[in-house]
Amino acid sequence: MTSSPPSSTSSCFSRFCSSALRSKTLSPPSETAVRKRSGDGDGLVRRLGLFDLILLGIGASIGAGIFVVTGTVARDAGPGVTISFIIAGASCVLNALCYAELASRFPAVVGGAYLYTYSAFNELTAFLVFAQLMLDYHIGAASIARSLASYVVTVLELIPFLKDSIPSWVGHGEEVFGALSINLLAPILLVLLTVVLCRGVGESSILNSTMTVTKVLIVLFVIIVGAFKIDTSNWTPFAPNGVESILTGSTVVFFSYVGFDAVANSAEESKRPQRDLPLGIIGSLLVCIVLYIGVCLVITGMVPYQYLGEDAPLAEAFTSRGLKYVSVLISFGAVAGLTTTLLVGLYVQSRLYLGLGRDGLLPAIFAKVHPTRHTPIHSQVWVGIVAGILAGLFNVRVLSHILSVGTLTGYSVVSACVVTLRWKDRASSRASTAWISNRGEGIICLLTIACCGFAAGVFFRFGASFVFLILAAVVAVFSAAALYVRQVYTDPPGFSCPGVPIIPSISIFVNIFLFAQLHYEAWVRFVILSIVTVGIYAFYGQYHADPVNANVSIIYHRAPTEEDQ
Repeated sequence: MTSSPPSSTSSCFSRFCSSALRSKTLSPPSETAVRKRSGDGDGLVRRLGLFDLILLGIGASIGAGIFVVTGTVARDAGPGVTISFIIAGASCVLNALCYAELASRFPAVVGGAYLYTYSAFNELTAFLVFAQLMLDYHIGAASIARSLASYVVTVLELIPFLKDSIPSWVGHGEEVFGALSINLLAPILLVLLTVVLCRGVGESSILNSTMTVTKVLIVLFVIIVGAFKIDTSNWTPFAPNGVESILTGSTVVFFSYVGFDAVANSAEESKRPQRDLPLGIIGSLLVCIVLYIGVCLVITGMVPYQYLGEDAPLAEAFTSRGLKYVSVLISFGAVAGLTTTLLVGLYVQSRLYLGLGRDGLLPAIFAKVHPTRHTPIHSQVWVGIVAGILAGLFNVRVLSHILSVGTLTGYSVVSACVVTLRWKDRASSRASTAWISNRGEGIICLLTIACCGFAAGVFFRFGASFVFLILAAVVAVFSAAALYVRQVYTDPPGFSCPGVPIIPSISIFVNIFLFAQLHYEAWVRFVILSIVTVGIYAFYGQYHADPVNANVSIIYHRAPTEEDQ
């Protein structure tokens, strides 16, 4: 008998590992670098200035968080919802510092968290980050579209002959067989916004800027007027259901701050990316934190938390205090706020699909850019179709419990990227030990910090002894100290995140701690989606991806003129 051939299973596994562990090498370009790709015309165009980027971040954040989520979380956390927003905001500040460094370091290519992970770690991890983030965005877009449709109907019903004459299935949604909920207006709104985004980033930026300024002015007016109607006795008890409800609330509202991720994903369309991206990321986040805190204090001070509505808490709070005209103004502000949040969310999704299409992890059709509109039309239409189906047919409010999973995990990986990309020699920073390289040792420390954050979160959630929380925190501190002592760090070009590796380590610990506070459905979603993603990568991604020859080149072009700036 002849000897049997090598096992095909072993060969396939070796190929899978080889593909999964490869990474993308990107050289940081100068500030005047302009990205072009052969076969796609001129590609995306740099049209966004600093003010546009700040408004982009605010537009993506200020929406459902103020006009919808505040009431939902306040019903559990009470006036402590303010602390929920502060905790989530503080965590996002740490994340934003990490995002700002990486956006400044690689300002010429779209991709955001996916791109950073691909460069710092490997292909499979980047694909997993994309999938987790994308599901958050898809569900979030559908949920926001339905909320927007409901508010639009509310505004239309202000017209006397339309009052109480619009069927519920048009905008508010009508449940069918429990799981299904028909909504006609939400998909129509998604189609309109998709058309605007397909026409060009200039047109969408004008719409976003106009509506963002409008809603910020309305929110400021609401805070000022509401401040005179506050009854401080409504703030007692401040945390009626304990600290646990406040922390759980912080995981729910965490998704309300994701606007700075949109700024990072606009890298290829920013005029001065190395200067403007960090400023846009941090500036938009700080504005959002201040507005959220102001609204939370006003709404819980005006009305006892247990009487706050869940669908339109702000409008109902002012109506209950006899300020009907403010309620009408809030409805218009909600339409503007939810429109910009939805617009920017759809924009970000298409740019992420564009990045994966270019790298071959998704079909090449997602990589095509319109030669005259300079927009990824195919990616944009696909995103609109997915959101339209979800928003038109499903009761997406049921899916809200599985939101923030991708955001928290994605942000944790981005923080880890800052640390690994700073190592002086990514192969071996110093003399390695006999059994593991310094890079491997560093990654183990990062994983330990993440595991400690999850363990501490689980211990806290289920009321374990305080000793276990302290033990988890101590192990995390020692791991962060090992990162500081055992690795050699370089200063990156452009913006530099302070306190590396301590700040990123704290960011990872807090993010995963909050992850542990999510509903158990979110954990199940994380595991199932990860398994599905690995399967897609195994059957498609590994055979088509090419991080080295992704048809991407960086060329140096003229310095921006005064008109550009």
